[in-house]
Amino acid sequence: MKNILVLCTGNSCRSQIAHGYLAAMTNGKANVYSAGVETHGVNPRSILIMKEDGIDISNHTSNNINEYLKVDFDYVITVCDNAKERCPYFPTKALKFHYNFPDPAKAIGTEEEIMEAFKNVRELIKAYCTVFVQEQMNR
Repeated sequence: MKNILVLCTGNSCRSQIAHGYLAAMTNGKANVYSAGVETHGVNPRSILIMKEDGIDISNHTSNNINEYLKVDFDYVITVCDNAKERCPYFPTKALKFHYNFPDPAKAIGTEEEIMEAFKNVRELIKAYCTVFVQEQMNR
């Protein structure tokens, strides 16, 4: 069983979305964790857009990276530059991956425009997770 950590700044949007997809796409072949270098709570809009795609992340919690320092991760995926720069050293064999996804929580405009930003980021993360699972979990 592989251990995957998805790391973001506040563990509220991007890492939660990736956590949801990776858990669904690995079909029980991985323990998926998500955390932030800070904790901001799970963004309700993230829950809504994931539910639209058939994935329920409403029971996720916003966790701090320090909670997982003793977990032996196989993969650490940072989903924003801030987390990559602030990510603590993990004394593991973990392979590190990085992609700087836009932060949908910073979207401005009408509610419809903000939700569209969340959906766009969701689709980027979904595509990234699909490739990650194909390339890494089928080795």
